[in-house]
Amino acid sequence: MRGKRGRLANHKVSSEELLAGLRQSVEGLAEDGADRGDLKILARAMRELRYSFRVFSGLKGFRKVTVFGSARCRAGSPGYRQAVAFGREMARRGWLVITGGGEGIMEAAHVGAGQEMAMGINILLPFEQPDNPVVAGDSKLIHVKYFFTRKLLFVKEADGVALFPGGFGTLDESFEVLTLLQTGKSRLFPIVLVDEPGGDYWRLWKEFVEHHLLGRGWISPEDLALFRVTDNAFEAAEEILGFYRVYHSMRYVGKDLVFRLRLSPSEAVFSRLCASFGDIVDSGTFRLGAALPEEEDEPELAELSRLIFRFNRKSFGRLRMLVDFLNREAA
Repeated sequence: MRGKRGRLANHKVSSEELLAGLRQSVEGLAEDGADRGDLKILARAMRELRYSFRVFSGLKGFRKVTVFGSARCRAGSPGYRQAVAFGREMARRGWLVITGGGEGIMEAAHVGAGQEMAMGINILLPFEQPDNPVVAGDSKLIHVKYFFTRKLLFVKEADGVALFPGGFGTLDESFEVLTLLQTGKSRLFPIVLVDEPGGDYWRLWKEFVEHHLLGRGWISPEDLALFRVTDNAFEAAEEILGFYRVYHSMRYVGKDLVFRLRLSPSEAVFSRLCASFGDIVDSGTFRLGAALPEEEDEPELAELSRLIFRFNRKSFGRLRMLVDFLNREAA
């Protein structure tokens, strides 16, 4: 039986099948007479991703936070010191700190984290963007040519994102990450926007979003739950760490969304949850349970509790609010 998109229903595609599909696509390029320039893009992107996946495969035991911010932020400035403090706190709590590997905020977060807990994904530009001294020459430093492969890695590997003030690139990254969460094209993770102490960069950005986007109905009120704004590095760290206080991870199994939880909610909390978040359930209701048979490929998560429901796959701001509810009420 085939689903709407032609895939076999309830069939998990094997690695061998995926590799066969890749080979077929490559052979198809020859049949298509693909342009040499297009082939160069594909070949370079494949090489970059293959190498990057290999590097990250050795780091699966770490939670990771991606830090964005201006390369022009001067060493010793309030924003720089803020990023140092944030990187130091996240590394102290056992998190890898991923940045673009360059100067400014990227360097500051790595200075705080230290080389052992720092990872860089630098971009090759027409003008030189030097590697910062913390990650220069380190085995965890990756160089890529394309912004799209770099962005993919920043988000794919992130368990949280911290955005410090910056220019066009930082704003591009902020809206892209928010769009991915808002549309469900990324797994759910916390986003925190970090001003320098007493700063107003992100506060004014939020006012713009509320006035011009929310005010015109171009986003929903619950979309504002996808991020937090603070001017305190330790509050920023706690925002990311606290996201995983009760909530652990999520996975779709067929039509069901499965939340893995470190603690199972009490009967009273579960009752309030059902009453408060029924609007995001497409059919049926919430249920508590154990790991599903389809999750047997993740035995390390088998002991976690499960919250299972048919999510409507559109209310992702509300889904974030559900995570906040669990972390607050079930802890």
